[in-house]
Amino acid sequence: MDLEGSSLTIAQDFAACVTAAEAELPGLELLPERLARACAAVLPVDGAGLSVFFAEDRRLPLGASDDDAATAERLQFTVGEGPCLAAHETGEPIVADQHDLSGSWPAFTDLLVSKTLIRGVIALPLHGALQNLGALDLYVQSPEQVRAVSFADALAVLTVLTASFAAGMADQPHTEYGPAWLDAPPAGRRAQVWQALGMINVGLYLRTPDAMALLRAYAYGHDMVLDDVADALVHRRLSLDQLSLSTGTAS
Repeated sequence: MDLEGSSLTIAQDFAACVTAAEAELPGLELLPERLARACAAVLPVDGAGLSVFFAEDRRLPLGASDDDAATAERLQFTVGEGPCLAAHETGEPIVADQHDLSGSWPAFTDLLVSKTLIRGVIALPLHGALQNLGALDLYVQSPEQVRAVSFADALAVLTVLTASFAAGMADQPHTEYGPAWLDAPPAGRRAQVWQALGMINVGLYLRTPDAMALLRAYAYGHDMVLDDVADALVHRRLSLDQLSLSTGTAS
């Protein structure tokens, strides 16, 4: 088998899928979702998600191929652990079936198994012009399937994805609020977490790491994702007193 030719074909198919999705998902802010969907279309995986990191513990989901992929990202962020976070931290790809996931990230795996059909993850740090900026997560429903994904094919897709995303970032207009991809719906929802942290900083006199730990504790204890807790706090459906009392934090 011509592995180089196979990877080239997959890279071409990926680029074609991204272009074909523009009619349904127009605009630069939806480019990450087009990229994630194209990954799931050309690789033997069941889902994909793209995220970026702009500061410690500040991760923005930009696009996912489907609901389970989007949920998996939120669960990693909620518990503060998972293969994508580890891949970004180490700069190394991570291939993990359900056994590997449970051994390395038990809290994340418990939630993943209970809330999604995903049983394996391949986490690939972005490289090239986007090195250290973000990561691509590939998700499979069968634990054995993670070993069946050609690493060469995955890297070929990652190379085209990185180039496409970097070009989009360079070409897109910047407003006073930042680049257009910050307008992606998942990123906008995650931004409420930073608002919630600010409210806790001021209202409960907690430093940001402690405020994040408080949000995570509430989310985990109430079977919620952190994004939803932040949304409830920002929109006054959850008060600071309720948040602090439920987790044993004095206000």
